[in-house]
Amino acid sequence: MELRHLHTFLVVAENLSFTRTAETLNYAQSSITAQIQALEAELGVPLFERLGKRVRLSDAGKRMVGYAQRMIQLEEEARVFVPGTAEPSGVLMIGAPESLCAYRLPAVLSKYRQRYPRVQLIVRPGDCADLRRSVADGTLDLTFFLDQMQAFPSVQVEALLSERILLVAHPEHRLATCKTVEPSDITGEVVLQTEAGCTYRNLFEQMLSEAGARPETVMEFASIEAIKHCTMAGMGVAVLPEIAVASEIARGSLVALPWVNEISVLTQLAVHKDKWLSPALSAFLDIARETIKPQAETSRR
Repeated sequence: MELRHLHTFLVVAENLSFTRTAETLNYAQSSITAQIQALEAELGVPLFERLGKRVRLSDAGKRMVGYAQRMIQLEEEARVFVPGTAEPSGVLMIGAPESLCAYRLPAVLSKYRQRYPRVQLIVRPGDCADLRRSVADGTLDLTFFLDQMQAFPSVQVEALLSERILLVAHPEHRLATCKTVEPSDITGEVVLQTEAGCTYRNLFEQMLSEAGARPETVMEFASIEAIKHCTMAGMGVAVLPEIAVASEIARGSLVALPWVNEISVLTQLAVHKDKWLSPALSAFLDIARETIKPQAETSRR
């Protein structure tokens, strides 16, 4: 049983798509198919059900996921400890939402690369809930995410710092001169939002719903940069992390509206609760803590 086939199996199990798996692993799709077929032939059972263009795990495939994860983990441990050295090496799969990829991770990644150049870092942006699921199923080694503090099945989380969420607009927007902006003031406004499922979007929309406020329309974007530029063009108001708009506010391109209800979430780290902390992963967690937590002090000055 080849470990390469097991790794490919886990990625297909995560994506439920041979095409996306081929793109992720940079293989030809025929190679992905051949690896899965070889694994199925060796086990004597189908691991996936192919229903037209749809793919889903068979019952045997669902059982195989845990075994594959454990075998990959054992291989990682052997690579580190059998040669008699604990110097970090190998590959780390890291997840983070766009805002943290752009504004929190660069300092962490730079420091880590300087100290441990033998470790290959692969960063996957995504939705916070999807990223946590990828940690739970072993596709990611760890993820950063934004949310309020709560417990998640199979995942161990650690809060690093609090992030303020701001309601922002063009300096000449009608709400820019208000002493206080309440949910009722958003009625009739165009709101530029991140994708559905975003934690701070959910919190903001809950506040509007509880107050009976109804925006004229909600424009949804997959990119924070797109939201910022559309807001600077005067298209509406936006709800974004302070770290993502601090430069624009300092330049006067955007203003933070005096929203009556403060919104904040936590930048958090998540790893699988049963995951072996390899030297590479353990070192990354330490650097993330020592780098991101001091940023909280800097941002308050």
